[in-house]
Amino acid sequence: MTVMIDRKLLAAPEPAPSFIALLREDVACVFQRDPAARTTWEVVTTYPGIHALLWHRISHALWGRGWRYAARFTSFFARMFTQIDIHPGATIGRRFFIDHGCGVVIGETAEVGDDVTLYHGVTLGGVSWNPGKRHPTLCDGVVVGAGAKILGPITVGRGARVGANSVVIQDVPDSMTVVGIPGRVVLPESQRRITQQGIDLDHHLMPDPVGKAISCLLDRIAYLEKHLGVSAEAQVLPATNDCVTCTETCDPAHVAVNLKRTTH
Repeated sequence: MTVMIDRKLLAAPEPAPSFIALLREDVACVFQRDPAARTTWEVVTTYPGIHALLWHRISHALWGRGWRYAARFTSFFARMFTQIDIHPGATIGRRFFIDHGCGVVIGETAEVGDDVTLYHGVTLGGVSWNPGKRHPTLCDGVVVGAGAKILGPITVGRGARVGANSVVIQDVPDSMTVVGIPGRVVLPESQRRITQQGIDLDHHLMPDPVGKAISCLLDRIAYLEKHLGVSAEAQVLPATNDCVTCTETCDPAHVAVNLKRTTH
């Protein structure tokens, strides 16, 4: 009896890249994602994201060998100069880019995949004081906009995009876009413009689900007013201070149409 064995199972595992190889990849990916980058020397000497990542790889190695205080002190030293706080226990993948970097916080049990991009003010935080997995996992190719907060042991799927200042507290499917507080999935990959490097940086094209809902409500109100035959000119109320929500006097020019509330 012949047994078929997959050659991939017999192949030796790919050796882990060296520290220098990882650094070269980190520097090279900056030129793909930041048009302001000019020279390698400039990137190496002036980009805090590169500095923070370099020190994190050292502190993470110390953490893995059980030298916890040395790892935490190295992380503290890096935070003083970069304003980027990465816990030495966090797992960071290859070609990770932190643009600007100021205010980025990455927790102990966070996991970041390959080719991930973070902007300033991003937090990968926890929502529990219990030990164990309590920080998010970012799969390969994720882009997180400035000021976004991703909280808890959730997973942001491969190629997903998180809008600026969003608060994400639930899992995000692959190749989707999340915006708002709390974060809502709003845009599939088919409606996005992807760069040659496979990264979508069109943060100014983020949809607004709340604004869309308000627009739908305004359209519905206009339809109902037309259907009921309400005249806007006839129904504008004079200035009054009997509002139920505040004590300020309303300007007649800005009072909404009154749907005959005095007759009901």
